[in-house]
Amino acid sequence: MISRRIAALYVQTDGCYYGLPDVDPWDLARDARQYRGPHPVIAHPPCQLWGPLAAVNFARYGGEHNRPGNDGGCFASALAAVNHWHGVLEHPAMTRAWAAHGLTKPVGLGWQRSGAGWVCEVWQSAYGHRANKATWLYYVGEQPPPELRWDRPRGSHQVGWQDKRGKAGNKPTLSKREANATPVEFRDTLISIAKNCIDDL
Repeated sequence: MISRRIAALYVQTDGCYYGLPDVDPWDLARDARQYRGPHPVIAHPPCQLWGPLAAVNFARYGGEHNRPGNDGGCFASALAAVNHWHGVLEHPAMTRAWAAHGLTKPVGLGWQRSGAGWVCEVWQSAYGHRANKATWLYYVGEQPPPELRWDRPRGSHQVGWQDKRGKAGNKPTLSKREANATPVEFRDTLISIAKNCIDDL
């Protein structure tokens, strides 16, 4: 009998993937780099060292732990898990991990082919996040990926530091936990995408 479970990799301890009967969550303590199947996956590898500020922080503070891309192999492991076990990988839009690992940058709306799978950009504000949170997805499965919500509503809040547009141009800044959290509606969409791959294996 085929298991109907999926695995959620690199997720927050006691976050939104916990307590679900059909999801096997892997947090920092479990070390998702050690995942060996057998379920399709949702992967949320760490993104801090792949963003535009990573080079700035490295120049300012130094240290191998701050070196851009030095995530201990987390992104590479997540990508390998999706390619092998199928499912979906999520990272912030404009992540430098995409180019470093040979994935195609999404352009416009909708899914586009990239290597063995498909890529797209989706805004989590369309799924209830209070910031725009533009996100890139990479999907691998026997079936084409499902249509998502492609609208891009402007969030009421922002992630990170206030910018230089002045007080009138800034929005309230979310806490780090809320900024990093996956909205329940988006989580359910990713679970649905991963479950679409269960019969592949």
